[in-house]
Formats: sequence, C-alpha cells, structure tokens
Amino acid sequence: MSDIKKKVGITETILRDAHQSLIATRMPIEQMLPILDTMDKVGYHSVECWGGATFDSCLRFLKEDPWERLRKIRKGLPNTKLQMLFRGQNILGYSHYADDVVEYFVQKSIANGIDVIRIFDCLNDLRNLETCVNACKKEKGHAQIALSYTLGDAYTMDYWKKMAKGIENLGADSICIKDMAGLLLPKEAYDLVTAMKSVTDLPIQLHTHYTSGVASMTYLKAIEAGVDVIDCASSPLAMGTSQPATEVMVAALQGTPYDTGLDLNLLIKVAEHFQPYREECLKSGLLSTKVLGVNINTLKYQVPGGMLSNMIKQLDEQGKGDKLMEVLEEVPRVRKDFGEPPLVTPSSQIVGTQAVMNVLMGERYKVATGQTKDLLRGKYGQTEKPINPEVIAKIIPGETPITCRPADLLEPQLPQFEKECAQWKQQPEDVLSYALFPQVATEFFKYRKAQQEKVDLGKADTKNGAYPV
Repeated sequence: MSDIKKKVGITETILRDAHQSLIATRMPIEQMLPILDTMDKVGYHSVECWGGATFDSCLRFLKEDPWERLRKIRKGLPNTKLQMLFRGQNILGYSHYADDVVEYFVQKSIANGIDVIRIFDCLNDLRNLETCVNACKKEKGHAQIALSYTLGDAYTMDYWKKMAKGIENLGADSICIKDMAGLLLPKEAYDLVTAMKSVTDLPIQLHTHYTSGVASMTYLKAIEAGVDVIDCASSPLAMGTSQPATEVMVAALQGTPYDTGLDLNLLIKVAEHFQPYREECLKSGLLSTKVLGVNINTLKYQVPGGMLSNMIKQLDEQGKGDKLMEVLEEVPRVRKDFGEPPLVTPSSQIVGTQAVMNVLMGERYKVATGQTKDLLRGKYGQTEKPINPEVIAKIIPGETPITCRPADLLEPQLPQFEKECAQWKQQPEDVLSYALFPQVATEFFKYRKAQQEKVDLGKADTKNGAYPV
C-alpha cells in the first residue's frame, strides 16, 4: 500500500440497496427510524436511502408514501448526506419520460431531502443523463453519474477512459463504477480505477455486490488504486447479493493510510439494531439462504443474480426447466446481436427474455417482446456496438431505428399526469407517484383515503351521532 494518506469514504446502503438485494425492498420505515440518530453520528460519506425499487415497493407492498418516507429519514439524519438511485430518463420506472417529468422529479427529490443523486442509464448512453444532471445542478444537488460495469469486446480501458472524460464534460460532480452483477475482479478494479484517474480529477466511487464472492478483495485493490468512496452494508444485511459489510471494511482499513476514521463501536450499535430484523426475515422466509452464498455462475455466464432467477422462473412456468443451459449459452449471442449492452434493468430483462423465447421457439427471433422491438428501434438510446442489421430486419422489418436522444421525441407529459391525478392529489409530489406507477399509485391513493376516513370516523362525536365536518 502507498504511503499517501487517503481517507476512504463509506456510503451505507442498508436503507436501500442492501434490503433491495436481499429481501426484495421490503424493509418498512418503522424498522429504520429508531436507529437513525445513531447512524447520524457515524460520519458516513452518505447514506443511500431512496430511489431504485424503494419507490414502487413503498406504494405497492408497504402501503407507505415514498415521499413521506424520505421526509422522515431526512428528519432523522440531519447531519448526513442522503443519496438516491435514479435511472436517468427512466427516473425510477422502465420507459423514458419527457424532460419536464424528469426535471420536476429531481426538483422534488432534492426539496424533500436528497443531497446526492446517482444517475445511470442501462446502455451507458450519456445523452439519457443530461437532463437529470442539469436539473440536479440547478437545484444545488450533487450529480453522480454511474457507469454500468460490464464485460465484452466493446468495453476496453479506452472505452472506460472515454466515458470518464464524457462524464466530466457533462458537468457531473463525481463518477460511480456500478458493478451490479459482481463481475469486477480485484486486478481489473485496480487497473480500471487507475485508468479512469489518469483522465479525470472527479472523485470515483465503487459499487459492487458480493454475488461472486470477490467484492471485499475488489474494494481493497480499488482503494490501493485511489478510489475515493466504497458502498457497504451494515453486516446483518451484507454479503450474498448485497454489498460487503461496513464494519468489516472499516476494521480492515484501520491503521492503514486509507483509514475511514469511522467509529467501529457506533457501527456495531447499528448492526445490533438490524440483527433481530435479519433473524425475523430468515424465519419468515423473506430472507432466503439462497441469496446469501457465492453464486459462481455470475462469473461463468456474466448474468446478474436477479436476471438468472427471472430466467429460471420463466422456464419453470413453461415446464422447460431442463433448457436452462441452452438459455445461458444463448444469452451472450443475443447480447452480441443487440449491440452488447450492459446487463442491468431493463436491458437485462430484455436480453434474458429474448434468450428464453429463442430457445423455446426453436427458431431465433421468431417472437419478440415490445421491449425488444423498442431496444432495436433505438428507443432506449444507442448501444456501444451496432445492432445486428439482420436481426433488425427480422424483428422490425421496414422500420428505420431512430438515432436521436429518445426523449427528444416526447412531448411534455406533466399537464396530462396532473389532469389524470387531480382527484387523488393531496400534495404536489402525488402527481410524480402517479406518473411513474399509475395503477399502483392509484391503489395507494385509495388506500390512503380510506385510512384517513377511518381516522375521521374514529373522531366522531358519538354523543349525538354527528360527524365532524
């Protein structure tokens, strides 16, 4: 290790990615609130607590208002930077939104307490991040662009250096290497951080998952190469498909030139708070031991854990579980035909589903989903390598794919969402919940109204049978 003193920052993920990765984003706000005061004293670089799948999960499964959750966390962590994950022009959904919706969502996220917005695009198409970065800067937030890390012919060191430079030119405040599948090995991490540091002065953060078993070693080598911040999870919800454990990384770096300076005793208190919840989740089956081990198939097939389980489910539903090996071998072929996109939401689902269809139909590209067609039409953006023209001709015959930024073709959408949501709107943010998940949000609004009426009925004046007006 070098003699240069370089304090490493820690982003704590237990309030977002850790429980998204291990228990399908089901941690309720009540589980978080009692420990926030202790977490606020730790001195984390930031706490990731919002965005990703939390928004959908709050509305759909937990019957929580995601905006209210953010406000409560902000109140509980007054001295800590709050961070969210944002899917570029997709916001937190699966398709592109017009610029007016993206700008309003960024504005409201920061107004409700977010400090750092980590923005990524499934194709690493920087054009899909411009609006979000500009909106974030306008609201005085920290705009971090995350590059979806992947392997393939297109993804050379020159590619990553070009991307780092592009991010700097876009006006971002920092870069995140987002290794969603746990594919980044220790030596490659050292080389990658070194290469990116040679072309930009922006701080570099590293995010990975323990899925393939190498994450802690990857972090140590990246730290030696000068990475500024690493993402970790409090130990009860660490490792497996989550991140390396916060306490372990802090202890490993103590007394080195990279000492985080964080108090291990405070971190142990945080872990002790979440430990009973871990036991509860194991007992109920919400936390499956299947996601806690090492899945070496990740390195073998370069398929993220979520994508693998999705393909197994699709095959089982068709009674074709025995075709898994054929599908896994088809994935890299489909990916190559589709311009070698990184495998992250939603491109991972598109490639995986198409591989399943190709195998089950016995003829490649005989059937394709609407999302596959949109990817080929250029509606998700530009892939790093050209899409196979023969595949385009077979799936969308006679069509010419677009080459502009997809959102340039979208008219403003907010006025229409405002109109559709008017009867349910109780706060300005409701229109954004509706814009992202119309059906799920409407169900939540109905539930919220029923709960409010129940409370009002409870306050009724039973003496004379009158209800308060």
